[in-house]
Amino acid sequence: MGRKKKQQQKQPEENTTAGGENQQDLFKTFRYFTRRENWDEFFTTRGGGDYFEWYAEWPQLQSLITTQLLSPSSFLPEIAGEAPPAVQAAELAILVPGCGNSKLSEHLYDAGFTDITNVDFSKVVIADMLRRNVRERPTMKWRVMDMARIEFGDKTLDAIVDKGGLDALMVPDPGYELGRLYLSEVKRLLKDGGKYICLTLAESRVSALLFSMFRFGWKTSLYTIPKEPSSKNLEPQTFMVVVEKDTCASVYEISAVDKYSVESHGNQARELYEALEREQKVRSECSSGSNKLYSIKELSLGAKGNLKEFEPDRMIKLILGEPGVFHFYIGVLVDAQQDSGSNFSDYFAVYLVPNILVDVWLFSSEEGQKIILADSDTARLLIIFLNYSNSGASMDYIQSDLTPLVKQLAPRLCDDTYEIPFMTSSEGIDQRVVVHEVTSALTGTIVVEDVTYHDRDENRELEDMVFRRLSFHRSPSVVQSEALLTEVQTPSKTMNKGKQKKSGEGSKSHKASSNERKVDHNVLARMNNNALITGLMLISTHLKGFSCTRPMVETVVIGLGAGMLAMFMKNWIPNLNIEVIKIDQVVVDVAKEHFGFKEDERLRVRIADGIEFVREKADCEAARKLDILIVDADSPYKSSPLSCPSEDFVEESFLQNSKNSLSEEGLFVINVVSRSSPTKVAVRSSLKKVFGKGVLYLQLDDDDDEVMFALKNDSPITEDDLSKACDKLERSLELVNHNWTQSVITASKSIRPLR
Repeated sequence: MGRKKKQQQKQPEENTTAGGENQQDLFKTFRYFTRRENWDEFFTTRGGGDYFEWYAEWPQLQSLITTQLLSPSSFLPEIAGEAPPAVQAAELAILVPGCGNSKLSEHLYDAGFTDITNVDFSKVVIADMLRRNVRERPTMKWRVMDMARIEFGDKTLDAIVDKGGLDALMVPDPGYELGRLYLSEVKRLLKDGGKYICLTLAESRVSALLFSMFRFGWKTSLYTIPKEPSSKNLEPQTFMVVVEKDTCASVYEISAVDKYSVESHGNQARELYEALEREQKVRSECSSGSNKLYSIKELSLGAKGNLKEFEPDRMIKLILGEPGVFHFYIGVLVDAQQDSGSNFSDYFAVYLVPNILVDVWLFSSEEGQKIILADSDTARLLIIFLNYSNSGASMDYIQSDLTPLVKQLAPRLCDDTYEIPFMTSSEGIDQRVVVHEVTSALTGTIVVEDVTYHDRDENRELEDMVFRRLSFHRSPSVVQSEALLTEVQTPSKTMNKGKQKKSGEGSKSHKASSNERKVDHNVLARMNNNALITGLMLISTHLKGFSCTRPMVETVVIGLGAGMLAMFMKNWIPNLNIEVIKIDQVVVDVAKEHFGFKEDERLRVRIADGIEFVREKADCEAARKLDILIVDADSPYKSSPLSCPSEDFVEESFLQNSKNSLSEEGLFVINVVSRSSPTKVAVRSSLKKVFGKGVLYLQLDDDDDEVMFALKNDSPITEDDLSKACDKLERSLELVNHNWTQSVITASKSIRPLR
């Protein structure tokens, strides 16, 4: 796909920049051309005698492509003492998919590669190209065909030469499903030793799919296509990716030829090489040391013992699939600690991890994988990590693709009638609508979505309610904030004067069909926020410094989310003077625009780093000390066992600064989320070391989340103190009698001293 021959007809705009606005224009052009009718119109307008080159011209391609085609495969069997036979150009069966009216196949034919089949789904261009070449190139074939569904037999081609076809399929609107289908066809069609030559701009989605789908059983090389001497420096850079089909599922490092020149092409090349470095790391881990991935064939030969029998605590990293036939799947097989499958709900099950969660600690670490095994109540669990090559497919398709493969890993107790259960992570969401999405330089992609749950927590009252959620792509396993949306009856224009209701009157739980909704700041939808409020109210009844006679209680909250906690505190604890510390203004803007967060004289936001803020507050003797310090922030590190907060907030240095920033009867509160028992033990130990005996905790029902409360004065609160405080809190909340009060009263009775 280069530049165009000069002509008078209407045509797509010429590309002039690399990685900038005109590259985006090119992708917009691709989006237009995802419909067959648009291609037909384009080719009809241009006429049969014209041609169009999307990317580089033949003089820049000739040497690289012909050298690749004529080089013998390194994977084919060799006869001892004999050099491999020379490749005969005329004997190579070559496919040019999405040929359009490019002259690429004509140049290849004239260079001696005469067994070429061109396919395109536009009847107009195939008819034009056939008329143009039938006399001069009589053996070249032209077929009307969808390149994602090529009607050729398995292992029938020596080479596939693709000039921009994959890029055209991978435009953002349709996603990467068409690209995945097409590359699956490429893998099926090529013979052992066959080559797929892909000319591409290597946009991030394209390179990610290419690298992942050709990771196992393919040798990959990357080249830069030289530009024409007369071309502008800012034209998009064309790359050539060559993958060669192996006869086994080996993992090879990608060969990046002339890397120095590639790195000189700005953001476009920089993004490619960042993707390349990530892929090289994955491939290195797949092929070395303890990270070696075993094939089913190796396992069947006893590489890791007898798989028909359970082996307590056995963990095997493996790959599933055969080159050119199935998709490849990376997984880990885990046997439970017990040596028998008799005490489990299932003997064997498969757990599918979505691509966005693959790097999360729970799924990527051995400790986390054992937790998943225990949660599944299965004697043997196969955890499959989906990637770009298969995550776009439906779960039904993936299950049907995997079933014949995973049966080979089943223990002896699973007979032929045993149906292997497939599981995946699920939030119980019925419907999901993305309301807003924005990217911040500090936080990354931020998403606001409205969701409805099916039978959430087996509570039928919540079934039809709509919740608004805030999430960050950097923390895919954590919902930052959640708010209940309520339906608000507004005045109707058709109502008679004097009969209109006041705005907001008659508020009720919002159903999914309503169009007028607002966030209810009197409801805490997240259990951890409810726990924070519970501890705050309970402990404040015990402390003299928090009496109602005191004018204002200085309160700092590190972490904003959608502002639900801060707004609730302002509404229901009137003597708090609240300052929220948030480092990212974009998050604040999202909270205000989509969650109704508002600043006033009692609630302010300071854009600052929470760690630095606390350190400065602790060091400044003249500054007024804090009465309450709350840490409710996420961790940006997916591979950390701590989901909330980041490790910086539980280090002894920060905890000591937090203690020093508090007033004499000050209270430190921190929300800790982790599935790792050793991590939670370490956090508790650090809190006890800094705050002594004045530490309490509230364990939430899901066992991952606990809220810790620490007193500055180090005076322990006894069980008797807690009981009296609970009674006092219950009496005071009976007067409030709001929908949240009973949950606070119930939770308060679960707060315990940390021993």
